[in-house]
Amino acid sequence: MLSPLVITLLILVVAAILLLSDRVRADLVALLVVVALGVTGVLTPREAFSGFSSAAAVIMAAVFVLVAGLQVTGVTGQAGALLLRLAGSDERRLLVTVMAIGMLLSLVMNNIAAAAILLPAVSGLASRTHVRLSRLLMPLAFATILGGMATLFTTNNIIAGGILRSQGLPGFGLLDFLPLGGPMALVGIAFVALIGFRLLPTHTGMDGRRAGEEGHPDLVDVYRLGERLFRARVPAGSALIGRPIAASPLRDSFGVTVIALERGGELIPVTSPQTEIEQGDVVVLGGDVEDFRRRDVEPLLEILPARQWSEGDLETGEVTVVEAVLAPRSGLLGQSLRTSRFRDKYGMAVLSIWRQGRPIRVHLGDLPLEFGDALLLQGPRERVALLETETDLIVLAHDVAPGPALKPDKNKLAMGIMALTLLLATLNSARIGEIMLAGALLMVVARVLTMDQVYSAIEWRTIFLVAGLLPLGVAMAESGAAALLAERLVAWLIPLGPMALLAGLVLLAIGLTQVINGAAVVSVITPVAIQAAQQTGLDPRALAMGVTLACSMAFMTPLGHAVNILVMGPAGYRFSDFMRLGLPLTVVVFVVLMILLPMLWPLAIP
Repeated sequence: MLSPLVITLLILVVAAILLLSDRVRADLVALLVVVALGVTGVLTPREAFSGFSSAAAVIMAAVFVLVAGLQVTGVTGQAGALLLRLAGSDERRLLVTVMAIGMLLSLVMNNIAAAAILLPAVSGLASRTHVRLSRLLMPLAFATILGGMATLFTTNNIIAGGILRSQGLPGFGLLDFLPLGGPMALVGIAFVALIGFRLLPTHTGMDGRRAGEEGHPDLVDVYRLGERLFRARVPAGSALIGRPIAASPLRDSFGVTVIALERGGELIPVTSPQTEIEQGDVVVLGGDVEDFRRRDVEPLLEILPARQWSEGDLETGEVTVVEAVLAPRSGLLGQSLRTSRFRDKYGMAVLSIWRQGRPIRVHLGDLPLEFGDALLLQGPRERVALLETETDLIVLAHDVAPGPALKPDKNKLAMGIMALTLLLATLNSARIGEIMLAGALLMVVARVLTMDQVYSAIEWRTIFLVAGLLPLGVAMAESGAAALLAERLVAWLIPLGPMALLAGLVLLAIGLTQVINGAAVVSVITPVAIQAAQQTGLDPRALAMGVTLACSMAFMTPLGHAVNILVMGPAGYRFSDFMRLGLPLTVVVFVVLMILLPMLWPLAIP
C-alpha cells in the first residue's frame, strides 16, 4: 500500500507530464487531479472538492462578471480607444502608451481579457502609424502580465492566497501586491521602452509579417496565399455548370479549394457552399496548380495564365479580406471549420490559418482550431461589423474605434458598482470573496447584466483550473510532500542565507512557468515555500509573495502564458522572439523583486 506522500508525488509527476505535453487541457488536468486525490484517499471528498467553494474561485468568477459589466457598457472600449488616440505616431511613444494602457487594464481584469480588448485597437493604430504590429503586440502582452503582478485579480495571486488560507494563514488582500508588483511593472515597462525595444522583431521579408506601403500588411502576402492561388475558367459543357460548390469534385477529387468566383467582371465571395457555378465563371482556386494541371481537368476547367496576387485582388467594394483571432472563450476552440459550419454561421470564408509562426493553407476544413490561431477571412464587408459583435472571434480592424456597446446608458452605473466593490474589498480584505460576489450580483440587480450574460462572461476553464489545483496544495501540505521537498531545498540553500532560499524558490518558479501554466506552478511551489519558511523561522507570506510573482514572469516562451499565445498569430512571432526580449526582461524584473521584497515583506518574523 502506497503512502499518501508517494501517491501525491506520483499525481504531481503525472500532472506535470500532461501539462508539458500540451495534449490535455490544463483545466481537465486540474479536474483529473481532484478525482485522483479523492479516489486514492489522499484527501477526503470534502477536501478534494473544497476548491469549488473556496474564496479564490468566488473572487475569480466575480472578477469576470464585474469586468463584463464594464465591457457591455462600453467603458473599457472607450477608455482604451481614447488613450490610444493620445499616443501619437512616434513608435517609442506609441509603445509606451500601449504598455501603460495594458498594465492599467490588467489591474482590474484578467490579463487575457485586457489584451483581447486592446488587440483590435492596437492593430488599427499600427496600420495608421505605419508601425509594424510585431513591434507592439509583444509589449502589450508583457504589459498585461506585468500589471497583473500588482493586483489580486490574477489567477496565480488568487490561488496563492487560497493556499495560505487553507493552511490557516492570512491570505493576500486586494492591495497587498501593489507595493511590490507596481514597481516591478513600472521598471519592466521602462526597460522595454528604453532598451528592450531594440530587441523587438521587425520581421521583414516573407518569413514574417511586414507593413505595406500604406501601413497595414498585405494579408495575402503575409499568409503567402499567392503561392497557392490560381484562376481557371468554366468552359461550355463543363460538368461543373449548375452544380453547387459543395457538390463539385474540386475539393475531394482534385484537392483544391474554391476561394471566389469572378462573374461578369465582379468578384463573388464564396460565403456559402451552395453557391452554384455558371458557364464562363472564372474560379479562383487555392491549391497546387501543377498537381491540378497533371490531372484530367480540361473538360471541367481551363487554367488561366499565372499572375501576381495581392490583397486587392480578393476585394471589391462589397467584398473584403480581414484577419481575426480566436477569442479566449471562443466556442470554436477544438472544432474544425467543417464541424462548426463556419461559412454558414459567419458568412465568411477562411482562406488561410496562421499558427505558431507559419501559415496553413491546405486541408483547412478538417483542422481543429487552437487558441492563438489567426484566420484570414474573405466575405461581404457588411459581415465585418457583425463579426465584431461575436464573442468567438476578435477582428483585427484597421481603426481604433471602440466596439459597439450593448448598454451605453449604464456605463456610469457600472463604473460606480466597480469602484464601490473595490473600495469595500480594500477596507475589509477578510471578506473579499463575499464583497466581490456582492458586487457581481449588484451588476445583475442593477440590470447592467442579465444572468445569461453572467454565465457567458465567466471563464469556466479558469474557474475549474483554480478549483482543481487548490486541493493539490492541500494534499502536498497534508501528505508531507511539501515538507519533504522543502527539507531538501532548505538543506541545500539555507546555509547560504535566507536570501539564497528566496532566490532558489523564485528561480525554480520562473523556470517552470516558461513551460507549464503558471497556475499549476504556483499550486506546487507555494506549499513548498510555506513549509520551507516554517522550517527556518521565516515569514511564510513573504516567501509565498516571492513565488507567486515569479510564477507570473512568463516572458521567455509563448507557452508560459495564454496572452503570449493570443498575440503570437496576429504578429507572426516565433518562439525565439520571446526569448530574445523575455530573457533580459525577466532578469531585470527578478532583480527588482530580490531588492524590494525583503524591504516590503521582511523575511524574518519579528
